[in-house]
Amino acid sequence: MKKIKNPSIFGATKEPHTIIIARGETIRHFTVRPWAALLGGTLALGLAGSYLLATSYLVFRDDLISGSVARQARLQQAYEDRIAALRTQLDRVTSRQLLDQKMMDGKVAELIQRQKALSERHDKLAPVIERAARGGTAVPAEAGADLVMDRDGQDVVNSDDADGFYGIDPIITGPTTSTRKPAPRDDKAKTSVDKAELLDSVDHSLNAIETRQTKQIQMLSNTAYESADKIMEALAATGVKPVLDDDKSGAGGPLLLASTSPAAGFDTKLVDLDEALARLEGAKALAKAVPIANPAPGMPVSSPFGVRKDPLLGMMAFHSGMDFRAISGSSVLATANGTVTAADYTGGYGNMVEVDHGNGLSTRYGHMSQILVSVGQHVKSGDVLGKVGSTGRSTGPHLHYEVRKNGNAINPASYLTIGRQIAAEL
Repeated sequence: MKKIKNPSIFGATKEPHTIIIARGETIRHFTVRPWAALLGGTLALGLAGSYLLATSYLVFRDDLISGSVARQARLQQAYEDRIAALRTQLDRVTSRQLLDQKMMDGKVAELIQRQKALSERHDKLAPVIERAARGGTAVPAEAGADLVMDRDGQDVVNSDDADGFYGIDPIITGPTTSTRKPAPRDDKAKTSVDKAELLDSVDHSLNAIETRQTKQIQMLSNTAYESADKIMEALAATGVKPVLDDDKSGAGGPLLLASTSPAAGFDTKLVDLDEALARLEGAKALAKAVPIANPAPGMPVSSPFGVRKDPLLGMMAFHSGMDFRAISGSSVLATANGTVTAADYTGGYGNMVEVDHGNGLSTRYGHMSQILVSVGQHVKSGDVLGKVGSTGRSTGPHLHYEVRKNGNAINPASYLTIGRQIAAEL
């Protein structure tokens, strides 16, 4: 069918777009304006874009969720690892603190035990030192001063003190710490170091005390042995020998090695010191039974032992003793321990005292103005036997002194010389 063209007076015109909807006998039509078409196209494009975006979101949502979950899991794992590391570090620090505390407690217990041991040592050493002092042995001034208990009798280290060992006695540690409780400090590490240094100081002090005690015992033993040997060597010139104690003399036996523990070593040295003192006491006792003392100290010898010109007859005669020029009434002293066997006027001796000292030795003291002892009396070296006088065969106040061995007169000068040699040891 050929389309009929409608001529226009004013030229060609553009017809609007019309939408016709027919339904049965009903016909509807709509005119579509340009702006409406534009709006509809825009809405259609918007819906299409939204659809595409929604579809893309649905497609990539699982990947986004998985990535987010994985990232959260990584963060949580890192957090848990950090917590585990901190917990491990805390456990390590706690374990170290417990170990340090255990070591410190062990050190404190060891120091307390050593303190008790030193206290026991002192208890054993004190009577021996007192015995040495009574016997005249030179004892060091600090020998008896190493007490390891404080002034209140408490332990040197108080392990119950949580803030420090402020109960340590300055007699052991010296000026290293105060006996008062220190103020609390926030620096725990520094506090631990201070405690460790304090314990080291106490340990050093205890070691010094142990060493000093050992040296003192050894020194006392050496001094006692040297003095005893010197006395015995001097007395050997007189022919006097010590009496051996068969009960203590050794004759062999199984070999028993000494223990290497400090306590055993100390006990061994203490036994050695006791033996040294016993030997020295025996030597001194023997020396006091030998007439080596001076019967008239400070008085000059007017006539020696031996052949001389008799002062009364003027002829040569044997002088059985030695004379000491002394003022009348001066004291006459016993020259050794012994028993008085004669105390009376005896011929040319005048008032005479004779003392038996054992081992065949005896002494006589003549021309005394007064006798102050009696027969049977036990005298000690230095006891006053009487007074100087001029009784008997005498030309003036003096003391006639004799030393006899097995009844025979011997020169007293040799005994007096020995006495001067070992006077410092007695």
